[in-house]
Amino acid sequence: MDEAVPEARGEPARTSADQTVSRTVEVWDLPLRLWHWALAISVLTAWFTPTVYDGLHRIAGYSVIGLLVFRLFWGFWGSRYARFRMVGVRLRAAPGYLLNLRRGITGRYIGLNPAGTLMLVALLLSLAVSVITGAMSVTVTFFGVWWIEDTHAYSSDAVIILVMLHIVGVVLMGILQRENLIRAMITGRKRIRHHS
Repeated sequence: MDEAVPEARGEPARTSADQTVSRTVEVWDLPLRLWHWALAISVLTAWFTPTVYDGLHRIAGYSVIGLLVFRLFWGFWGSRYARFRMVGVRLRAAPGYLLNLRRGITGRYIGLNPAGTLMLVALLLSLAVSVITGAMSVTVTFFGVWWIEDTHAYSSDAVIILVMLHIVGVVLMGILQRENLIRAMITGRKRIRHHS
């Protein structure tokens, strides 16, 4: 189930005495990394600005809508690890992966692992509900409608809870796999290992 990794260019040759060789490969392309950090900024801005800075809150919400549209597009036409092609397989593997994770068995994935895929889907769906109900709540037809406002509030709370779980998951996986996953989302490169 692990994806094959293309050969890294420009890496120095290793001696046969090395038992484990480590190198990096580009996983997250620049558009995906920019999307990730722009989404993080927009979501945090939207979270901290309702009722106090409504104009900024709306700009952040509309930015999230644009970012979700881009991610949907990039999920089908983006680079290899940005595509949604493995989502179904990884979602089906998620329950077993999470059980193994409790035992400290992480597996090694170049792109998203099954838990990361589950988080991606949960966040995208929660964000979609939040921004759609948020956009509806400022229209004449739905302004003040209780179930729109409640759905927007609950889905926005769900987004923040998922974001916190995402951060905890990234830190824990980084510790378990001895890899700085935050740096990987900045540089786009992840370390791969194989035995000589």
